[in-house]
Amino acid sequence: MMYLKLFLTFLQIGAFSFGGGYGMISLIREKVLMYDWLTEEEMLNMIAVAESTPGPIAVNMATFVGSAQGGFLGALLATLGVVLPSFIIILIIAALIRNLLKYAGVKAFLGGIRPCIVGLILATAITMFMSTAIGFGSIDDALAIDFKGIIIFAILIAISVVAKLAFKKKPSPILMILISAGLGMLIYSL
Repeated sequence: MMYLKLFLTFLQIGAFSFGGGYGMISLIREKVLMYDWLTEEEMLNMIAVAESTPGPIAVNMATFVGSAQGGFLGALLATLGVVLPSFIIILIIAALIRNLLKYAGVKAFLGGIRPCIVGLILATAITMFMSTAIGFGSIDDALAIDFKGIIIFAILIAISVVAKLAFKKKPSPILMILISAGLGMLIYSL
């Protein structure tokens, strides 16, 4: 039963979310917390690991959740569930429709979806920041400000600003992940 639930949940996420992996994070978070598959803290850690490992973040997250709940078979079914809708849709589009973007209806649809995706990503980022940095998960929670996390966040923002000003380009995401990991090990060990 758990395997079917994993597959159907991630099939639903894959079928009804637009905007790639980052657009899926809010849906994955909602379902994972609703079914008590992970805690909020485990979810945040999983997002960090999924972001820093090779591959699409939604696939990594589905694999991680599936593995945590059902081992190898759970990971396989959750991953299959999240990629199957996109695979089928792309296969149909590639096989049947040429020059899809020339149609006004398709352009209008995509134009309407874009702001929603940006909103979902921003809402997830704000929720994650509030939960991680100031310990605010719900109205009932007492604030537990994580000063060390805020310091790491501020250092990363400073590095990003300096890199943009000095080198006229954004720092590498890989470098930022490595720096944040190093800062985490240094600051949280104090």
